[in-house]
Amino acid sequence: MVDSKVLVNGRIYVSFRPIRMAEALVTLNERVAYVGIESKAMELADIFDSDVIDLKGKATMPGFVDSHMHLDGLGSIFETLDLRGCRSIRQLKEKLREYIDGHEEMNYIIGRGWDQELFVEKRYPTRWDIDEVEIGRPVILTRICGHAAVLNSKALEEAGILEKVSSPHLQRDADGEPTGIVTEGLLEFAEGKLQTSSNVRDLLRQFQNGLSYCASKGITTLDFVSCTLESYKALQILRKEGKLLVRVRVHMTPKALDALSALGIRGGYGDSMLKVVGIKAFADGSLGARTAWLSFPYGDQPGEFGSALIGEDELESLARSAEDLDLQIATHAIGDRAIDIILSAYGKIESTKRLRHRIEHCSIVRNDQVGRIKELGAAVTIQPHFVISDWWVTSRIGKERARLAYPFKKMAIEIACIGIGTDCPVEPVNPWETVYAAVTRGAEDGVPLASETQEEKLTLEETLDKYTYGSSCTLNEENDLGTLDPGKYADFVILETDPFSVNVEQIRDLKVLETYVGGRRSFPFNP
Repeated sequence: MVDSKVLVNGRIYVSFRPIRMAEALVTLNERVAYVGIESKAMELADIFDSDVIDLKGKATMPGFVDSHMHLDGLGSIFETLDLRGCRSIRQLKEKLREYIDGHEEMNYIIGRGWDQELFVEKRYPTRWDIDEVEIGRPVILTRICGHAAVLNSKALEEAGILEKVSSPHLQRDADGEPTGIVTEGLLEFAEGKLQTSSNVRDLLRQFQNGLSYCASKGITTLDFVSCTLESYKALQILRKEGKLLVRVRVHMTPKALDALSALGIRGGYGDSMLKVVGIKAFADGSLGARTAWLSFPYGDQPGEFGSALIGEDELESLARSAEDLDLQIATHAIGDRAIDIILSAYGKIESTKRLRHRIEHCSIVRNDQVGRIKELGAAVTIQPHFVISDWWVTSRIGKERARLAYPFKKMAIEIACIGIGTDCPVEPVNPWETVYAAVTRGAEDGVPLASETQEEKLTLEETLDKYTYGSSCTLNEENDLGTLDPGKYADFVILETDPFSVNVEQIRDLKVLETYVGGRRSFPFNP
């Protein structure tokens, strides 16, 4: 049975670099069959017996490709304690108390989203703060970056954290007492000990909620990074049941590599809706937790440089193991010293250019590193909303060195393959929030870095190109995704307002009316 649609009477953006527009677009089954003049499209409509969609002057464009996000985090945030926007530790405790009162059946309490930079107290919460609210059940409240958390005394005890006397990832006060703040590997250890991960039934529900939300925001493909085997199995169930509303690509955790090898799963395994593309590694932590690895000391904590989460030899070995399975490796790096490790390791891997091994975030980057990335043919995924949420970066690393932060324009000019993502739930999943951040650098929000680095703003055309075609390149799928050229998947969105017709401050408020994946409407979804 032929499924065809014809879009007419609107502003149809085929691509953004350069901007190409068409009077009409025709889909045939999953793919774009024709873009061009309306008269020709209507001839094809008669042949294919197409459904005609009158855009009534609305704009349509390729769907967004989120090149870096955490679907498990997005799905769970609808069900766990959401601490984003808390302006004080007192407010955090009030939210925690209210949540606990409504969830007496839970064996442990999980929350996420606090940011001490927003607190009037200007400090991290402690286990003693949390103990005032809950002492009987373990509580883990993760910072917005996902690289630090505060645990109450019960959680520290049950996870065996107090025995980790020499761990650099356990914060202590002046008297040597653990404050409840844990970071990086110790946080992962605690989560494993307390078995806070969801079961398959929970994952199915959470993923469906998350995918539905993504579709409502115009996302047609997403890259789920740090995907576990359990999460991948849940996604396979949803794929089998036809419940994936968005195309999902996965970068698995390094722990999954042996299992993938044993199962014979190589890069590209799957189909157009669900595909394994690579492995996700970590070279360092975050600026917010001061665990990003820098070549210079933090401006607000002299003597602290952050730390590496992987060595060069270990990363090279991991990359070679991934290479053997045609898997792309995507390595998280916030600090410039972490980027040095990656560039050195990638420089020894023959497949760097072929598989476009990636650097995730690439936040604090020197000019010489940009040139080396270009030389290697590696890919980069950026998260422009970091500029707004990391409004404090100038004081964190110093005014002069802050000029190295988020050089989007410089990288866009020099590096061939750059995609845009959200790192959701660290940042909002709504693409228009991200687009706004890329084109303003937070100037409208009073971000200090914006006035000092206006030259690093992206244009709207550049941003939309990197968020569609560019992101498809980071997945090595530019032949199928990213533009509305004939032969590519018919993944598009219909917008309430043309983004090129509004003032810059209105961009973040743009609305998606409909989302289509493979020519089928995923939002509003009508099974």
